[in-house]
Amino acid sequence: MKLLIVESPSKAKTISKYLGAGFKVTASVGHIRDLPKSNKAALDIPGGFVPHYEVVKGKEKIVAEIQTLADKADEVLLATDPDREGEAIAWHIAQAAGLKRPKRVVFHEITESAIKEAIKHPRGIDQNLRQAQEARRVLDRLVGYDLSGLIWKKLRYGLSAGRVQSPALRILCEREREIRAFVPEDYWVLSVDVETHAKEKITLTCAEEPRDEKVASNIFETAQKGKWKVTDLKESEAKRSPRAPFITSTLQQVASTRLGFSPSRTMQIAQKLYESGAITYMRTDSTTLSKEAVATMAVAIEKEFGKEFVDLREYKTKSKNAQEAHEAIRPTDARVKRAGHSKEQQDLYALIRARTLASQMADAKLLKTKIIANVEGGGIPDFGVTGSRLLFAGWLLADPAAREDDVELPKVSVADPLKLIEAHSDKKQTAPPNRYSEAGLVKELEKRGIGRPSTYASITKTIVDRGYVEKENKSLKPTATGEVVSEFLEKHFADIISDGFTAEMEEELDDIANGERGYEKTLSDFYTPFLKQVKKKDKEVEKISNLGPAPEGTVCPKCGAPMIFKLGKNGKFLSCDRFPDCDGARSEDGTEMEGPKLTGEMCPDCGKPLIERDGRFGRFVACSNYPKCKYVKKDESAPVTTGIKCPVCKEGEMAERRGRYGIFYSCSDYPKCKYAIKAKPTGNLCKVCGALMMEGTKTIPERCSDKACPNHNPHKTEKVEKKGSK
Repeated sequence: MKLLIVESPSKAKTISKYLGAGFKVTASVGHIRDLPKSNKAALDIPGGFVPHYEVVKGKEKIVAEIQTLADKADEVLLATDPDREGEAIAWHIAQAAGLKRPKRVVFHEITESAIKEAIKHPRGIDQNLRQAQEARRVLDRLVGYDLSGLIWKKLRYGLSAGRVQSPALRILCEREREIRAFVPEDYWVLSVDVETHAKEKITLTCAEEPRDEKVASNIFETAQKGKWKVTDLKESEAKRSPRAPFITSTLQQVASTRLGFSPSRTMQIAQKLYESGAITYMRTDSTTLSKEAVATMAVAIEKEFGKEFVDLREYKTKSKNAQEAHEAIRPTDARVKRAGHSKEQQDLYALIRARTLASQMADAKLLKTKIIANVEGGGIPDFGVTGSRLLFAGWLLADPAAREDDVELPKVSVADPLKLIEAHSDKKQTAPPNRYSEAGLVKELEKRGIGRPSTYASITKTIVDRGYVEKENKSLKPTATGEVVSEFLEKHFADIISDGFTAEMEEELDDIANGERGYEKTLSDFYTPFLKQVKKKDKEVEKISNLGPAPEGTVCPKCGAPMIFKLGKNGKFLSCDRFPDCDGARSEDGTEMEGPKLTGEMCPDCGKPLIERDGRFGRFVACSNYPKCKYVKKDESAPVTTGIKCPVCKEGEMAERRGRYGIFYSCSDYPKCKYAIKAKPTGNLCKVCGALMMEGTKTIPERCSDKACPNHNPHKTEKVEKKGSK
């Protein structure tokens, strides 16, 4: 028997159908090992940046299962994804499971022919690719831990920074500052609705947008009174060539524009299509198409649209570090018109197929037309409209949505009279640059060389999840916290979060992957000066508790003193500059808000007032002079008991407590008895196993506290029973 190991259970299921008897296909369910949370335990920096990995919590059973299957197998094949991350996962599986002489197989599409062909050509694990991924992981850990630690000390606990996320945040904050600094100006858009001799309506717009109201009024009055005619007609034939097939970034951009999918959602759906064998691998920056695929596309195009629409092409990949062994994202069989188990999957597949077929089709031919008109006698600027007439659809037949807002104009001739229907004068203001959408940010990151196909979706998700950016309609707007963090990094670590440095580091990682650069040297060249810079800033920069004075006229609601901006856990707010003597506070927009509550007690260490604070584990009492004084009052109050006896020790009672994940219930006799459950006990005992019952949900009012008991999740048990009986 041969053992083939992939990452995804659904992928394993698909591949099993193709290989049949003689093969056992199993899944690692993603990553097997990772760096521990503690940076000290994770890396041996003096020893050459050697990472110390540990098996991901919960994956121990999977590792044991792989070991058991490998012992019975004649040959072990590692078939993880065909990129650096996949190469690293293959290596981790081999290391964690102690595999002897495993072989690596790579395929870019999950089809029977591709998999069987890959198995014929196994190779060893590519250590260059593996080290490039390891270098990225270690580099991100070094930057993230050291920068985040400094930000915790200088700004606020719980904030973070990252090698790639911080440049992305900086781009968004720079745009936000441009928007704020923008000074709008009034201007007028003038247009007329006219009718041709063939009774076809067209709208003509003034070539000028006057900034003066009198000038605009004069043009408008003349446009209303005059007789209109066509003064000029410009026509020219033009060709419109198809775009290259999708790569990761362009797929994310177009899926956002046409389907409304976020980059992360697009990648999730594409992953499902890939695992089901519908499309090729979706993390790629190469526009290459295999000869076999192109031949299949030619057949599909000829059958659907006609032989005259076939025009086979090759596309040059823009990324100089693209892996040409990869292909663009395409259907595994272009003749298949529909694929996917959900509407989202079907829509994305249709988008990918349309773009792929269009890339191998003839140019569209259009008659570009510009109609220019004016009133008899002139005296005002020309009015006009630009559009086109489709002479030959070409590739637009496969992807009609790509024509977008191209206007089809009626046929007219010079000197033709035009009947005025209505004139319009719209006062507008010049607009600031738009905020980036998720798709726009991906495009900008790709343009600047920041990140790689596998990271685009996670970059946006990270800065949103951490509260640095919020989505406003389809735009990404930095939060107050995000702006403060970005300003701190721009001021003190401008080189680290610059486009040039980030793009250069990506190129160095590519060099490691190509075997042209050493792992240890790359990390050492970066980390030695970086660590010195962090230590220097740690000494030089004071804790930033004052973010500047409040707008003039904003005073404390309690004592009337001036106010200053501070950074709290929910962003910027206004605090009385006499704090802690006065706890007056306002929200950023000036609305009065409740400040820290004074307890009336004084700190036994420094004599300053004690206040109530909100922490990760609930409210607590601490010194108002923090961080100079770090006194925290010990909570000596007894936990609230439920009156229900502990089922383990029979002496204590189940008491309500608060931990890092919220409220839970444990024995009041802790630490002698460490029995605990997640929800409030009901006092009843489980009829199946005898364990304590606890409160459940609306659909399961009461359930067993023992996870191993069927009564812990009755709905799941019912599904299993129904499936078994079926």
